[in-house]
Amino acid sequence: MWIATVVNIDWPKNGNDQVEKQKKDFIEILDFYHDLNFNAAIVQIRTAGDAFYKTEQAPWSKYLTGKEGKAPENFDNPLKWMIAETHKRGMEFHAWLNPYRSTFDLDTLTLSEQHDFYQHPDWMLKYGKKYYYNPGLPEVQQKLTDVIEEVVVNYHVDAIHFDDYFYPYKIKNEVFNDSLAFQTYGLENQDLEDWRRSNVDSLVKKAHQIIKKNKPWVQFGISPFGVWKNKSTDPSGSDTKAGQTTYEDLYADPLLWMEKGWLDYVVPQVYWSMDYAPASHRIITQWWSEKAENTNLYIGNGAYKIKNNADKAWKRKKEIPKQLSLARLTEQIKGNVFFSAKSLAEKHEKISKKLKQQFYKYPTQNPVGQKKIKRSLLPLTIKPVEFRDRELEFCVLHEDTIPRFLHIYTINKSIPDQKQLIGKHYLSVEQNHICSQINLTKKQLKNDIGVSLIDAYGNESPTQTIYQSKKTTK
Repeated sequence: MWIATVVNIDWPKNGNDQVEKQKKDFIEILDFYHDLNFNAAIVQIRTAGDAFYKTEQAPWSKYLTGKEGKAPENFDNPLKWMIAETHKRGMEFHAWLNPYRSTFDLDTLTLSEQHDFYQHPDWMLKYGKKYYYNPGLPEVQQKLTDVIEEVVVNYHVDAIHFDDYFYPYKIKNEVFNDSLAFQTYGLENQDLEDWRRSNVDSLVKKAHQIIKKNKPWVQFGISPFGVWKNKSTDPSGSDTKAGQTTYEDLYADPLLWMEKGWLDYVVPQVYWSMDYAPASHRIITQWWSEKAENTNLYIGNGAYKIKNNADKAWKRKKEIPKQLSLARLTEQIKGNVFFSAKSLAEKHEKISKKLKQQFYKYPTQNPVGQKKIKRSLLPLTIKPVEFRDRELEFCVLHEDTIPRFLHIYTINKSIPDQKQLIGKHYLSVEQNHICSQINLTKKQLKNDIGVSLIDAYGNESPTQTIYQSKKTTK
């Protein structure tokens, strides 16, 4: 799920809330999705030229502290805390950055002096009711690359994530005035639109390179607007009638990024209902499944529309389950991402219950990036195991340098290769041991219980039995 912080969509509920309330609210979101066996939180840590962590690159976000540039009180290193709490629940933490949005409105008096609006006014372009970084300036690309590198180097993030905001969505009768940069940096015989796309391509390529240079196992993912092009303007586009498109209006070309191998995953935002005439979820999902290559494909689902949209399909409790069923039946699709976290966490209890029963009954292994490096993992060292009243307690030691998860399985005694993941723990780099306890059902007790280590590239150690059932095989 996406946890949006801009204008306090999901968290914090208010930048002026006491720290203890902010922590409690974040944990409630995590606990809700942990119970649903979700395995990754995509958390927005840069919304508009600001930051949810201490840095010289940007001021503290007003969405965290109530006033831009004001440091949080009694909240030491919020980003480190968020990552730790997310990992504690067996989920990956994907750091979501909005690269080009500089302000969320035109009230520049509330901006900190540290904000790039004041530090680098020549980088800014006003468009509509916001200011944007000019994507065509090499200095802007370098700044954003530096921002990404700082996060990757200093924090145990599992991925860097961009959303769909590249060049801004077009506004009728308004001009995005980057003509001077185009005159300066545009190539001979290159038109404005191709130049703009090349600027976005350049940032995506640089982001990928800087991430992999520092930590090759950290993934890079992007969630573009759902429609690349309509078939009416390009035969290879989708059979849709979207008012704006990723390629022609936002100057973003995810098909190229996949072809070049610059992404570990792509999450098109397919926020329409299954049979919505102008842009059908069914049609768009199928289109992406045929186009995705060199990358993991997930589908972005608009959970925020449940019982909250003019399209009557969203009033039906089966709309999201239908979308998930479609994804499960499409081989190329490796997962789903919900926008936004509060959409289920704060309401729609019946739908959440149905999702758990039908789709999210068990944990699942996290997908790994595209540049998988094969490594041999050493066996785990198992400390004494205790068992009482269906509760299994155990400790394990490992010697791996880039661990990611400890998996707990039930193992079918009759068919040893058949195992079911029933629990998982995140292992951070500095954590060479973990003690755990798991409550087993009567059904699970009829099987052996085993554990294995998964590293950051998805390599798995041999599964080692920590509990043998008394059930005998024939």
